[in-house]
Amino acid sequence: MPLGPRLIVADQVAGTIRILDLGDGHTTARLDGRHLAEHAGFLALPGNRLAFVDDRAGELLVLDPYGPESGRPVVEHRVPVAVPAEHLAAGPSGRRIAVTTGLGRNPSAWCDQLTAVDLAAEGGPGAVRVRTRTGEPGVALCGSPDDPLVVLRHREPGQLTAYRHTALMDAAPSCPPAEPAFSTPLPDDDGHGDAYDPVTGWVFAAARSGVHRVRPDGDALAFGSLLPWAAGGRTGGRGFYLRLDARHRTLWSCVRGGPSTPERWPDWTNDAWWHHLDSGDVGRLHLGPGLIFRLAVAADHVAFSRVHPEGDELILVATSQAAPVVTARLPLLPMAAAPRPGHTPWDGVQRRAIAASPAASLVAVSRGGHGEIHVFDAETAQQTDLLTVPTPLCEGGHLALLTPDDRSHLDPIGR
Repeated sequence: MPLGPRLIVADQVAGTIRILDLGDGHTTARLDGRHLAEHAGFLALPGNRLAFVDDRAGELLVLDPYGPESGRPVVEHRVPVAVPAEHLAAGPSGRRIAVTTGLGRNPSAWCDQLTAVDLAAEGGPGAVRVRTRTGEPGVALCGSPDDPLVVLRHREPGQLTAYRHTALMDAAPSCPPAEPAFSTPLPDDDGHGDAYDPVTGWVFAAARSGVHRVRPDGDALAFGSLLPWAAGGRTGGRGFYLRLDARHRTLWSCVRGGPSTPERWPDWTNDAWWHHLDSGDVGRLHLGPGLIFRLAVAADHVAFSRVHPEGDELILVATSQAAPVVTARLPLLPMAAAPRPGHTPWDGVQRRAIAASPAASLVAVSRGGHGEIHVFDAETAQQTDLLTVPTPLCEGGHLALLTPDDRSHLDPIGR
């Protein structure tokens, strides 16, 4: 029997991971006592696998979501890593991984550790920890599948540093300082958001001035031209994350503008920003005010969930034509403990997680605090299912949607 879509549902507060068969909604596997590092998210790997960091245990877990139905364990590998995990990314082959550390539940950055992981090391998966720079660095692995460059994107001061993955794996015990093979300043101290295109080799880093581009040049990094946020006659704001649609060769972000104070989040403006990697075309689409946290890439749509006191919605943008266009705005049921005007939209409130597969039209959106996941078909712009889990999905939980051989690993950065 052909295997269908699987939804991986993490409740990082309750400490559970569930794998749901979207055909009938039943749970095919469950992991208890596992607290996903929500900011680092899920990382797609070749072979229908996913990786995530358990922030309490200090482990990278590689999951085989289709394993239990084929006589294989759901956990393929467990590898010790430094926490709190901030970002994780894989190299082009999926063998080599890097995990950076951030704040966790602390008011300021305190950990400077970077973990390099080799899933095919001699004798079994191995990991080495080194010290780099305290902060909240983004990460991408680029270049050679056998020995990629690990590129860290730092803030305050803005900087890119590059390390050979094999050199990191050869580091001595006891967490020594790691000297980068290459280092170069960034003009911004507010970088946030990273992507990597395996086809062109470009690494992208989002900052207020625009999207910076670099790619390997031996052990160094060569800069390309800056991609501005202004596009399609719309200006202002900046994108805080980046996402690759490998099927349509498009880089995506959500550009946020408006008041700088987080308490005025209902007045934030939001535009979908896109850049076609081959043609160089760029554009922006108005999405509406409020909080848009992340986006998800489906087969022929990109999906955004927008939170606002006047009503939440799922926004679908069609991507199969030359110029993307908003095709649907679907209302979402309100959350009982949703963000409120006059308060920050991420402290002690509920959020929404969103997920899709680049080979399917399904989009899943969580209803934080209610233990619900609403499933939509982007092609018909209709809700197709309502799934419930026994835990509340506080803070929105975290979702990943996988279909067999969907090539989601071509976006090799955790989401």
